[in-house]
Amino acid sequence: QVQLVESGGGLVQAGGSLRLSCAASGLTFSRYAMGWFRQAPGKEREGVSCIDTDDVTTYYTDSVKGRFTISRDSAKNTVYLQMNDLKPEDTAVYYCAAGGYCTVVGGKLLYGMNYWGKGTQVTVSS
Repeated sequence: QVQLVESGGGLVQAGGSLRLSCAASGLTFSRYAMGWFRQAPGKEREGVSCIDTDDVTTYYTDSVKGRFTISRDSAKNTVYLQMNDLKPEDTAVYYCAAGGYCTVVGGKLLYGMNYWGKGTQVTVSS
C-alpha cells in the first residue's frame, strides 16, 4: 500500500521559512517523479514544484520560483520543499504526490500523479 505522509507545515509570519517533508512508502521511490501541490480555500489545486527521477531536474510554478526549493533523498524515500520568503498568498494545504511525469508549460506545472498524501496546512500571516 502506497503511503505519502507530509509534515512540517505550520503558522509563520510573512518573510519567514518552512521546510516540508514527505515520506514515501510502498513504492519504488526512485521510479517516480515527486511533486508538491497546494490548494487554498475556494481555489483549485495548484502545482507548486516537482522533481524528476534523476534527482536533479526540477520545475517550479512562476509564483514560487526563486523562493522555494524542492529536493529528494532517495536513500530516505523522502522529498522536501524548502520555502523561503513566504507570503500570505502561499497559505494553503500542501500535498505531496508521486507519479509518472511532471514538467512546466507556460509557467505552470503539467503533471500526471498517481498517489497523493493527505496534506499539511501552511498558514502565512501578514
